[in-house]
Amino acid sequence: MEERFSGAILRTKREDTDLLPSLGEIGLNNFAPYLMNRLMARYNANMAEELKSLDMTTAKMRALAVLSITSSVTINELSVFAVTEQSTLSRTLDSLEEQGFIRRQPRAEDMRVRDVTITEEGRAAFDQVWPTMYEFLLQMFDGIPEDEHRAFVATLQKILRNVRKNEI
Repeated sequence: MEERFSGAILRTKREDTDLLPSLGEIGLNNFAPYLMNRLMARYNANMAEELKSLDMTTAKMRALAVLSITSSVTINELSVFAVTEQSTLSRTLDSLEEQGFIRRQPRAEDMRVRDVTITEEGRAAFDQVWPTMYEFLLQMFDGIPEDEHRAFVATLQKILRNVRKNEI
């Protein structure tokens, strides 16, 4: 039997259900999707708590984070990058625009497409959030050497390529 890595958690013969380990055999603490959900739930809960004092939501923070490092994106692209459903993002963008943090403008070559850009006020609002985001990143990787962090991120990028449904 060919195994993909030690522990026989990942098997190559997916069609043979007799070869599948049970979740009990793998254990929750070895089941990567469970661990990723726990990590991100804790990160998001910590961020949501901190964002309250800045009158900011997680969806707003994610949108501003993406916009802070790109000149312009479409609403569809922003939805993917900000990991936010389009309906939620639409309401979020309405609020961010009312606050003066973003601009939505029709694209000259296709008036149906709207480009979203961050304003100086939006950049200033994100600059208030960034130290907290970075502090939580440091907390997550406390005691983990830089080379392990780089390997972890590289693995996450490979996993994302395996599961993503679009090219961004």
